[in-house]
Amino acid sequence: MVGDRAVVPVPSKKGRPRKTDLREVVNAIRYLVRTGCGWEMLPSDFPPWQTVYWWFRRFVRRLLLNPLHDIALMVDRERAGREASLSAAVIPSQSVKAPVAKARGFDAAKKIVGCKRHIAVDTDGRLLLVNLTTADISDGRWPSDSRRHS
Repeated sequence: MVGDRAVVPVPSKKGRPRKTDLREVVNAIRYLVRTGCGWEMLPSDFPPWQTVYWWFRRFVRRLLLNPLHDIALMVDRERAGREASLSAAVIPSQSVKAPVAKARGFDAAKKIVGCKRHIAVDTDGRLLLVNLTTADISDGRWPSDSRRHS
C-alpha cells in the first residue's frame, strides 16, 4: 500500500479469478529491464510474454511503475543497511549518436550529433531517474533548463 491505495491492482470480486501471480509479472518486467531481451525471449519460468506485456501496458496506463520502482528502491536500501530515503545522488551523462532522432543537438566537446543521456543514481549505484536531452545541453544546465524528449 502507498498512502491509501494499493500499488498493484487488487483482484476484482466480479468475473473470473486472476490466474497470474502479479509478483511474477513484476519479476518478469524487472528481468526484461535488467537483461534487455525482447518480450518473446522471456524464460518459461515467467508467465507467458503476452500476459506480462498486457500487465506492463496496464501498469503504464495507471502510472504504477514509478511507485513500484520507488518502493523497490527503498526496500533495497534498507536491506543494505542504508536509510530508505536518499541524502545524495550522482548524475553522470553520456552523449550518444542519434542520426534519425526528431530532436538532436551537437555536443562540441565530444563531436557527436545526437542525444545526451542523464542517469541519476544513488551513492550505491541504484537507478533513480533517466532523462534524455539533446546533446547540446551542457551538464551544468540540466535539469533546470533542459528540453526533455522521450
